[in-house]
Amino acid sequence: MEWFKWQFFGSHVEHGQQTLNSSHNLYLVFLAWLVACAACLAVLHMVERASNAEKPAAKTIWRWLGASCLAGGIWAMHFISMLAFESSHEIRYNLGITIGSLLIIWVSALVAMYLLKQPGLSRARLMMAALIFGIGIASMHYSGMSAMHTNSLQHYDPIGVILSLLLAVGASYWALLMTIALRSTYGLTHQFFKYAISFATGTAILGVHFIGMWALHTYSPTGDTAQGHIETNHWQLALMVAIITLLLIGSSISAALVDKKLQQKEHDLARVNALLSQLDEARMSLQQVAHYDPLTNLINRRGFNQIFAEKLAESSAQHRKLAVLFLDIDHFKRINDSLGHDAGDELLKTIASQISGAARTHADVVARFGGDEFCILIDINDRDEAQSMAKRIMYSLKDPIELAGRRMVMTTSIGISVFPDDGTTSSELLKHADLALYQSKGNGRNSLNFFNSNLTVKASLELQIEEELRQALDEDIGLLLHYQPIIDLKHGRVVKLEALVRWEHPEHGLLGPDRFINIAEANGLITELDRWVLRKACNDLAALSRLGWEQLGIAVNCSALNLVREALADEIKSALLSSGIAPHRLELEVTENALMGNISKTSQLLRQIRAQGVSLSIDDFGTGYSSLAYLRRLPLNTLKIDRSFIQDIQTSSQDLEIVQAIIVMAHTLQLVVVTEGVETLQQLELLSHCGCDLVQGYLISHPVAFDALPELLEQLHHTHRFGSNHSALQHEESNRS
Repeated sequence: MEWFKWQFFGSHVEHGQQTLNSSHNLYLVFLAWLVACAACLAVLHMVERASNAEKPAAKTIWRWLGASCLAGGIWAMHFISMLAFESSHEIRYNLGITIGSLLIIWVSALVAMYLLKQPGLSRARLMMAALIFGIGIASMHYSGMSAMHTNSLQHYDPIGVILSLLLAVGASYWALLMTIALRSTYGLTHQFFKYAISFATGTAILGVHFIGMWALHTYSPTGDTAQGHIETNHWQLALMVAIITLLLIGSSISAALVDKKLQQKEHDLARVNALLSQLDEARMSLQQVAHYDPLTNLINRRGFNQIFAEKLAESSAQHRKLAVLFLDIDHFKRINDSLGHDAGDELLKTIASQISGAARTHADVVARFGGDEFCILIDINDRDEAQSMAKRIMYSLKDPIELAGRRMVMTTSIGISVFPDDGTTSSELLKHADLALYQSKGNGRNSLNFFNSNLTVKASLELQIEEELRQALDEDIGLLLHYQPIIDLKHGRVVKLEALVRWEHPEHGLLGPDRFINIAEANGLITELDRWVLRKACNDLAALSRLGWEQLGIAVNCSALNLVREALADEIKSALLSSGIAPHRLELEVTENALMGNISKTSQLLRQIRAQGVSLSIDDFGTGYSSLAYLRRLPLNTLKIDRSFIQDIQTSSQDLEIVQAIIVMAHTLQLVVVTEGVETLQQLELLSHCGCDLVQGYLISHPVAFDALPELLEQLHHTHRFGSNHSALQHEESNRS
């Protein structure tokens, strides 16, 4: 293993003396370096603990422990390095001097740790600390070397001694500077620099030792020419010293890490306690306002429920009646939308004052549940008292209210439930009063209604329909489309079909859209339902195309709620791509009111759809509030006249003139006119005479299922009964009569 040894001097003769060969065991040198690096890492942990300790006694303990780890590690490094030294003469060590060298480095380390505790360390004091510690390292080294006794003569090279001293002081200054800079780092950067500083400082301290060894010259006594190499085996002693030192250093580092974790937990616990204190203060503050509405100073829902439970218990024990009045301000949303929420808040304050003024005594409980909902709880002897209270409130709201420079009159809808007739629990009574309120709003608002059992049946049925419709959409079971042909009056041919959704309900049979569309819109199912109808209609049209009906178009109704969804254009595009249908064969039907609900956003979305090539139709024209200016702005293709205008067209000249005016207006705007609800030959002839383009209705065909559609199309295609020449139809009509 000769190549693992470092040879510092060759043989030469000086004044009759011969320089002795010496070398170092590389394994023990590496072990010494490892001990030095571990000691430097330990002292960095100790410095960090001393800086973060909160008690002065803890700071002192960590400084002493850090100084002990540093001194012990450097001394052990020096001792192991000396054991790694191999010479041709026998070497002995003086125990007293060796222990004295340990004391020197320990005192120097204490001085350095003491100086590091200063929060703002000046450069002069930093240099003084580095000088003291560097001299301490050099002193420890040379005193330890003086403990080495051999038969050889020793001589130190002054240049080597000075270099070792400069390195010791310079390394100390750099290490102290880096230790201070380490305080400003965090996380992984902090850990990286901590290890980097430890390795660099350990290497520098080991370098001090070997520069000192390089400065040492050993000579044989005069006339002694023996150069036999003495085999030494210091492995056991070196390993024992290294293991003991590393165990002590490792224990110190472990103690520092455990203390850091404990301190973090203490800080976390302190933060938790502080948060709990803040939460207690917030809870106490909330308890003061938890039962009152901050805007109107009325009792809120929580306070109302607490009082309600108490009054129910009293009324039940004394066999008295209670009435719950649920109020909702009619069209309150328009105030917020037009005048702003600040004006709406002022209005709510005024209304709350009027409702409170209408209460009879302080025994009546008036609460605001949120938004424009109010609730009143009163003791009654009969239902007439509850009705009188409700009318008094409605009458008090008729007084004009000055708001934002305007005088306005607000109205309210009221629902009433009575204990114990309509329920025995607060949840039952509130739910039943809400159902009665819903009925009042459905009856045109500005009215009052008492709860009755039919409302529960109706609500339960709607809830059942909602749940089953949701299941039908999720599982694609029961829903189907019927199709009604639309005839071109000029050529007497079917040009397109209107898709009409149906539901084959397992209990109620075949349901028309009037039974479930409103429920779907109220419960957020209309988007999924419209999407299903769109995909199904496109797929059915693709199937008809494969049967030879490649020129037919299809019209699909679109809910008003879907016209505000930007995703609608992408869904239409996806349905066309998946079915392979050309865009011009699809027509989207929307109602007047849906178009005008948000004209700017609706117009933008319709233009996106129209840009795809899809046709657009305005359905039920004449029943809404559209204007010619709006019609001119919208990218429409077709106008569909509502059936209500042609029911009496053969007997009402006014209806006929309206239909003629609509057709002329539509043609002026380059729109195709479709009339729905055609049921008689006279209606058909009048519409043809007025210039109507397309018609649909029971006269042509009822809506039929897809399976019956090919046969119906074949029959209508071959008969041409509905063209300009209606003789065949007239003959059939006369035979029927």
